Amino acid sequence: MSDLPVPSGIQTTDRRSFLQASAGIAAGLFAGNSFAAARTAQDKLRIAVIGCGGRGGGNLQSVSSEHIAALCDVNQRNLDQAAANHPSAEKSQDFRRVFDHPEKFDAVVVSTCEHTHAFATLPALQLGKHVYCEKPLTYNVQEARIIREAAMKAGVATQMGTQIHAGDNYRRVVELIQTGAIGDVTEVHVWVSRAWGWHATEEESKQHRDIVFVQDRPKSEDPVPAGVNWDLWLGPAPFRPFNNVYFPGPKWYRWWDFGNGTMSDLGSHWIDLPFWALNLKAPKTIEASGPAPNKELAPASMQVRYEYEAFDKQPALSLTWYQGTHKPEILKSGKIPAWGDGVLFVGSKGILLSDYGRHVLLPEDQFADFKRPDPYIPTSIGHHQEWIQACKTGSPTTCNFEYAGWLTEANHLGNVAFRTGKKLIWNAAEMRAENAPEADRFLKREYRSGWKLA
Repeated sequence: MSDLPVPSGIQTTDRRSFLQASAGIAAGLFAGNSFAAARTAQDKLRIAVIGCGGRGGGNLQSVSSEHIAALCDVNQRNLDQAAANHPSAEKSQDFRRVFDHPEKFDAVVVSTCEHTHAFATLPALQLGKHVYCEKPLTYNVQEARIIREAAMKAGVATQMGTQIHAGDNYRRVVELIQTGAIGDVTEVHVWVSRAWGWHATEEESKQHRDIVFVQDRPKSEDPVPAGVNWDLWLGPAPFRPFNNVYFPGPKWYRWWDFGNGTMSDLGSHWIDLPFWALNLKAPKTIEASGPAPNKELAPASMQVRYEYEAFDKQPALSLTWYQGTHKPEILKSGKIPAWGDGVLFVGSKGILLSDYGRHVLLPEDQFADFKRPDPYIPTSIGHHQEWIQACKTGSPTTCNFEYAGWLTEANHLGNVAFRTGKKLIWNAAEMRAENAPEADRFLKREYRSGWKLA
């Protein structure tokens, strides 16, 4: 990358109008939803919560102002702890049983492990229930397509759990990018320092304080913890004996059979910012680099380069993701502040560096007299509260499944490119890599007997 570009003023665009129009379209999706039309903002929403421990416990607390009608968790301990605060809620370990009585709830919060997100989300959508689902939205690309299309058909309130999206910092960054503060953006770099996953050496694993160093699937079997239904936890994933390296979370998320590692997990939060600011959807090419893929575990360190074709007023764009030991050259060379995690937008008139809670326009001296645009993206009432309000009134959410489906798909494609070992030419309309039919097995998978997504 060349030296830092110097800004020469603000070039306004029509992206503000686009954002406002998009909000209107999102609100219109609920026009045919009888529940949203029938209830008022004062009524309590009847919510079924699927997954009550860990992140699910946090989600449960965030929606507890409403009526918790049902609780579900494969771990009886989590279920009992949640029920102590919601004694009137119906309890079950199998989320499929939740949908046996759809008349008892209006909305569903899904906080299961990644490999069962779609299986808990799809039946809710098919029943016309509002859904909040933790990130990443689905386990693979095919599931992201299925859920996004089902949500569009259902016309209900949806939200993916990317809570940082509700913060004011992201909103101010989006406004700066969309009003042309740094000119035309043609390059984005996104990096995270987390290094959970497979390492090339044991020494590297110790250096990055990985939870556990494992290179292969364990051959031993550990006792299943009391109260845990291991068969239900596995769900549609291939069967394997219980071992403590998989459970409890977040151990599972680095194993390919259950999750997709840091790329899909933190990518949901960090790539969210350029996706929002630049109105991105499907990349044209995806190329990954890093260690040789491990057949069992997602990598701790890797990077992915996405190329997007020009569209509307957005020029062609490259977006590069880095995790673990991989970092952008501009960061390693000391040309920007040494933030441990960040998003760097490179424009024709300057650059913008952001993380979750702060951002800066660079070079700082060139922006000393810069006048920021008046804020036009409203302050969020809260990520969960946005969804609850949308369920009751039909107001838009900011991470609905239309948006989140494309974001999830792009993140998964980074792993597909990594596991395939090829630069993929992506045909989004046909959901295939034109030059790599071998990528198909990573876009979708066969489910264990007794499990079907339909």
